[in-house]
Amino acid sequence: MKTLHVRNITDVDDKTIRDAQTSGKSLKEFTAGWTEKFHADCTALGCLPPHIEPSALAHIPQQIKMIEQLIEKGHAYASDDGSVYFSVSSFPDYGKLSHLDTRELKLGTTQNQRADADEYEKDSIADFVLWKTRKAEDGDNFWSSPWGDGRPGWHLECSAMIKEYLGNDFDLHGGGEDLVFPHHENEIAQSQCSCGGGFAAHWFHSTHLMVDGGKMSKSLGNLYTIEDLKDKGHTAMEVRYVLISGHYRKQLNFTLESLHAAKEALAKLAKGRETLSIAAGDSSNSKLNILNSTFAAAINSLHNDLNTPAALGHLFSGLKTAQKLEGNEAAANLAAFDTILDALGLKLPTEEKTSHIPAEIIDLADRRWQAKQDKDWATSDQLRDELTALGWTIKDNQDGYDLVAN
Repeated sequence: MKTLHVRNITDVDDKTIRDAQTSGKSLKEFTAGWTEKFHADCTALGCLPPHIEPSALAHIPQQIKMIEQLIEKGHAYASDDGSVYFSVSSFPDYGKLSHLDTRELKLGTTQNQRADADEYEKDSIADFVLWKTRKAEDGDNFWSSPWGDGRPGWHLECSAMIKEYLGNDFDLHGGGEDLVFPHHENEIAQSQCSCGGGFAAHWFHSTHLMVDGGKMSKSLGNLYTIEDLKDKGHTAMEVRYVLISGHYRKQLNFTLESLHAAKEALAKLAKGRETLSIAAGDSSNSKLNILNSTFAAAINSLHNDLNTPAALGHLFSGLKTAQKLEGNEAAANLAAFDTILDALGLKLPTEEKTSHIPAEIIDLADRRWQAKQDKDWATSDQLRDELTALGWTIKDNQDGYDLVAN
């Protein structure tokens, strides 16, 4: 299935203008620096880049055009100071996404209540701003419009860019749970009233990430960047593993201990894959429907509301079963394993401790492990002694064994 992934960059809003002014940099220079850091972290975490990544600053004309359409259709109005607001009372479906009770909103009186800030709470429902008239604190960050100099409202930016690249109807809209109201609610109102169409067919809202049992905060000392965690000896892939070990709709508590567990889990997956690869040998990669592989439960979990933690669990159990296979069957299941691993965006660590182990040593260790599983203690002890004589110590663990050179 072909997809079109659009991820926009919000480079003009209340926060970016405020922080750019504080830094002494131009808005473009300030946001470009943060965008570059964002891209670096996404690459490190193994996030696929979007097909299109528009910025709000580059789409001011499209935003002005959308405001004109809303005014023309009776869904927006200009105030005396040159700002433009969306009339919430003009859109009967307002509040459906965030389950607002429209009977309590008193929508007929909202025109006397206006929200100029980008973010506000549900109990502060009001006509929201589409175009903000120029103010001294905005500095040089303003553009000409039919209503005077000013800048677009945050909610409008996303609607205009969505219209430009995805049209009036598209499949999936993502974001954090904090964006349901007012941001996504306002996007729906603007887009449906200006362009028609159904806007997003599905919504994907992720919960907030907790860190060490609390909200991320510099003052609490629990705000970690990717670089911070790398300095502590962790990898970005370990961070990714922790993040997908929880379901996107359930709160996840991120800790340094969870990173240690992720490191062990990735090492086990790497070791399991190596064992399966050895079993496959030089066999051809015979075609196998992934749903007929030992990893079918893993892919089915991803099909079920993107249940990544369940998929990870089935990846481990599928490996245990697959490791009993040989030849073409092992090769086909190895391909299925790699497909799911790729879907999860995981790259396994290089097994330095096993990469240099001779094939005959691995064969002895595998035979010794199988003898132990068969409770053939005499053979198990004999093979262990042979390994020791050849300079290797075998250490059993819950999921198999480790080989250590003496």
